[in-house]
Amino acid sequence: MTTQHLSDADLAAQPAAYWTGVAYEALIAFTRARQAELGFTQPQYWLLRNLSKNDISPDGHGMTIPELQEAMRSYLRPEDDLTAESETLLERGLLTRDGDGRLWITEAGDEARAGLKQHAPAIRDRIHHGIDDADYVTALKVLQQMIRNTGGTEA
Repeated sequence: MTTQHLSDADLAAQPAAYWTGVAYEALIAFTRARQAELGFTQPQYWLLRNLSKNDISPDGHGMTIPELQEAMRSYLRPEDDLTAESETLLERGLLTRDGDGRLWITEAGDEARAGLKQHAPAIRDRIHHGIDDADYVTALKVLQQMIRNTGGTEA
């Protein structure tokens, strides 16, 4: 679908589901490519974040793969394999595993997480280039209203 020469009226008639899907795929691909340039996959970064008491984890306690999958259920993609991703982080010394199968972030893992997190603003800036904050907020409010209009729930 192309919008190069469509009027505002024509754009208003475009299917939101199509464009949100295209945007989702483009944004995920862009973000994952930038993280790959830094030597990590997005699921590896999420594992580190979910296990760090300095980030998403409320207590820094270890978690099993099923517990991590549950914690990430709203943003994991079908192709994301946390078992394989965690094995890579274990091999790199960024995670450890205890006798109960719980994964724990190491000091090196938390340092890697913090280093990766420093790149998030640059990734966001590239995605938001040419879009002022007011327009971005309006777009999100429109999407939230569409979610409510269709009986969906906001995550």
